[in-house]
Amino acid sequence: MCGIVGYVGARDAQELLVASLRRLEYRGYDSAGIAITNNGRIEVRKSAGKLQRLDDLLEDQPIVGTTGIGHTRWATHGVPNDVNAHPHTDASGDFVLVHNGIIENFLSLKEALLEDGHEFRSDTDTEVLVHLVADEYDGDLLEAVRRAIGRAKGAYAVVVMCAHEPGRIVAARMISPLVVGFADGETFLASDIPAILPYTRSVLVINDGEMVDINADGATVQTIEGEPVHRTPMEVTWDAGQAEKGGYPHFMLKEIFEQPAVIEETLRGRLQSDGSVILEGADFPAGFVAGLEKIWITACGTAYHAGLVGRDVLEKVLRIPIEIDYAHELRYRDPLIRPGTMTIAISQSGETADTLAAGRLATELGSRLLALTNVVGSTLSRDAADILYTRAGPEIAVASTKAYTAMLIGTYLLALRLGLERGTLTAAGAAQLAGELRALPEKANRALDMDADIAKIAGRIAGVDDIYFIGRGLDYAVATEGSLKLKEISYMHSEAMPAGELKHGTLALITEGTPVVVVLTQSHLYDKTISGLQEVKARGARVMAVAYEDDTEVAKYANHVLRIPRTADFLSPVLSIIPLQLLAYHIAKELGHDIDMPRNLAKSVTVE
Repeated sequence: MCGIVGYVGARDAQELLVASLRRLEYRGYDSAGIAITNNGRIEVRKSAGKLQRLDDLLEDQPIVGTTGIGHTRWATHGVPNDVNAHPHTDASGDFVLVHNGIIENFLSLKEALLEDGHEFRSDTDTEVLVHLVADEYDGDLLEAVRRAIGRAKGAYAVVVMCAHEPGRIVAARMISPLVVGFADGETFLASDIPAILPYTRSVLVINDGEMVDINADGATVQTIEGEPVHRTPMEVTWDAGQAEKGGYPHFMLKEIFEQPAVIEETLRGRLQSDGSVILEGADFPAGFVAGLEKIWITACGTAYHAGLVGRDVLEKVLRIPIEIDYAHELRYRDPLIRPGTMTIAISQSGETADTLAAGRLATELGSRLLALTNVVGSTLSRDAADILYTRAGPEIAVASTKAYTAMLIGTYLLALRLGLERGTLTAAGAAQLAGELRALPEKANRALDMDADIAKIAGRIAGVDDIYFIGRGLDYAVATEGSLKLKEISYMHSEAMPAGELKHGTLALITEGTPVVVVLTQSHLYDKTISGLQEVKARGARVMAVAYEDDTEVAKYANHVLRIPRTADFLSPVLSIIPLQLLAYHIAKELGHDIDMPRNLAKSVTVE
C-alpha cells in the first residue's frame, strides 16, 4: 500500500506534488520521492524516512517544472532506504516510474533483463518495470507501458513519464487504486481522492485493467487491450477528512472492511494452484525443516492472539510440539530453547521491545528466528534469519484488525510450506486447503454484511459492567482477540476463557442479563461448547453466538446469532473474528469513545 500522485499543468509541480503526498502519507511513510520534467530531462529527488526528509532535501535542491509524479512508500520489496525509494529510473534517466503493488514474476523478469545488459540499483520489484518500459519504447510511451505491463504479473498502479515526451504521463491500473482529477488546464493523478481534493472535485476512478494517458488538457482512458473507455467524471461532495477514510467515520471501521483485500494481498504470488507456497523471505537450510524438533511462538497483545491460532494450526499440520509465550514472560523465564528449533516472533510493527528481546534471546540459544511482521526493514526483520511479511499496509487505528487477519494468513502459508516439506501434509491436502484459502476474501466480504445487524445488538449491551467471551480450541483463540478489541476501545471489563473453564470459578459471576459471547465453529468441539453455552444461559446470560450460516442448532440456545460463511474449521478464525471486531467497534461508537486513538494506548509498544 503506497501513495501515488501525478500532475500536468501550469503550476509549480514540486509544491503541488509534495502537498498531495502529505495527504497520502497515511498510505505509507517509509520513504518518499518526486520526479519532474525540467528542460527536456527528468530530475528525481527521493529520501528514506517520512515526508519531512524529502521536504528538507527539496529545500536545498529544488526542481523547477510543471509535469511530475510522486510517491510515498510502504515497503514490500527491499528495505526502506534512499535507493529503494520511488521514483525509479532506467539507466539513461529518460524513463521514470512509480508503482503501488507487487510484481509477482519480478525475479524472472529481472534475470532476463540482466542477461540483456540492464543494470539495477535497487532491491525492489518496481525497478524491473521501468527497465521494461525503456526496453519496449519505440517513440510512444503509451504503447511502451502497455507492452511492459503485459510482461508483468501481479497487482499494480503504475505511473510513468518519459523525457522524450514532456507534458505527458501514462498510468495503468490492475487492482491497486488510481484516480484522475480534472481542472481547467491541468490534470491530476493519485492513489486516493484526498490527494487532489484541494485542486478539483471532478474525479474519474480508473478501473482494473485500464490505462490512462494524461496531459494538461485532460485524459483518455482505454483498456489494457486498447479498447476505448468513455465514462463521465463524478463530482466529489465529501470533505478531505472523509475521503481519507474512504467515507468511513473511523479508520478502524475502514480497516475492518479492508480485510478481504488484505487476505488477497497476503496470499498474492505465494499460494500456488497446487497448494505449494513460495515465501520469498524464508530460505531454510537443507534438512532444517525435516529435522525440526519444536517451534516456539512469542508475541504480545493482538500478535499473541494470532500466535494462539498459529500454535494449534502448526501443531496440527507439523505434528511437533509448539509452545507459545508472551514475549515479556519468555525473555525472563530462562526458557529451554535449543538448537534444532524455530522461534516465530510476531509483531505488526517489528519494533515491539519485548518481542525483539525475546527473539534475540531465542537466537542466542541457537533457535532459528522467523519474523512474522508487517513492516519491511523493521528491527525484527533485520534480526531474523527468515522473514514473512504480512502485506497488510499501514494500519492507522490503534486497535489492530487487518494486521491480525494478515498474521493469520501468514501463519497458514507457513504451515502449508513446512507441512509439505516435512511430508506431514499431502499434496492433495495442501491443494484442498489452498482452495479454501483462495475462497476467503469473498467469504470475508459476506461476513461484513452483518455490520448493520451488529450495530443494533451493540446498542443493547453498550455500557454493561462485564462481558465474557468463550470458545474451545481455535474458537478460544478468537475469543481472546475479540475480548481484547472490546477492552481496547470500549473501556468495558471483558474476559475471555476456554468454555470448559467457566465451571471452575467464573460461572459465579454470571447473573441475569450478563452478556456472553460464544464462538462456535469447531465441529469436533461443538457439543462441548454448547454445554458451556447452556450453563451460562441457565444463569440468565444474554448469549451472542458466532456460528456458521448453516448452523440450525445454535439458535435454540443463543439470543443473537452472528453468522459467518461456512469454511474449513481450520480456517474459521479468519472469518469468526470479523463480527467480534464489528461488535467492539459499534459498542465503542455507542459509548462515544475515541475509537481510533483509545486512551492510554499506543500503536507500537517500543519500551519495556
